[in-house]
Amino acid sequence: MTSEIHRRREIDTSRPHPARVYDWLLGGKDNYPIDEAVGERLPVEARTAALQNRQFMHRAAAWLAGQGIDQFLDVGTGIPTEPNLHQIVQEVTPTAKIVYTDNDPIVLAHAEALLISHPAGATDYIEADVRRPEEILEHARNILDFERPIAMSLIALMHFIPDDQDPYDIVRNLLAPLPSGSYLVLSHAASDRYEELAAQVTAEYAKGGIRLGFRSRPEVVRFFDGLELVDPGVVTAPEWVQSTAGPATPEGSGIYAGVARVP
Repeated sequence: MTSEIHRRREIDTSRPHPARVYDWLLGGKDNYPIDEAVGERLPVEARTAALQNRQFMHRAAAWLAGQGIDQFLDVGTGIPTEPNLHQIVQEVTPTAKIVYTDNDPIVLAHAEALLISHPAGATDYIEADVRRPEEILEHARNILDFERPIAMSLIALMHFIPDDQDPYDIVRNLLAPLPSGSYLVLSHAASDRYEELAAQVTAEYAKGGIRLGFRSRPEVVRFFDGLELVDPGVVTAPEWVQSTAGPATPEGSGIYAGVARVP
């Protein structure tokens, strides 16, 4: 089953967008000169962080699928880069259902071609903003069964929601209807790992009109309040490795990551 396309909006090529800058950092081609200009000004460590973040998503999705989770709500998915979440999950569980959301219409354009489900499962897509959680949840109910566990992923998203936009309330509202046994998967840029780099990245995004809210580890941990953190807890993205996979490779990172279960 593939996605029905729900909303259409013109792509604004006059302003950079986080999804397209991220695509550029990953070496993708689905971006515009305005996005490349932001990426070019960022320190080289930003490319490493993007790759580390992507690899964390791969590991977390595969682990969750291995735990029997077969429903996923990926908020702020970004431009599809193979393998994407549904490909990883449906390799383990072909019947898995995945709902993707993002607020950049270029992601919607590529979703039509790239978010193609395994025939036994389903993928769907909605153009929506995380700051409108009710809209996301309303649509997700058309595909996902909210009586059974759902894994919700917020991958490198919440640091684009500054404190004055109520990021913690947004996450709580997204989690509120999820049943026991569901999971939150979250990665977030750190303000307290490499402070000079964090300040530089924040300043360069600001030149493109993109506000950032990098956070310290305690501030990132707060997103998991009331949940049961999975080992190894909130750590840097390369450190989030399940014990069965062996020890993590020592590697510097400015990205925090964690997975937690809804009790």
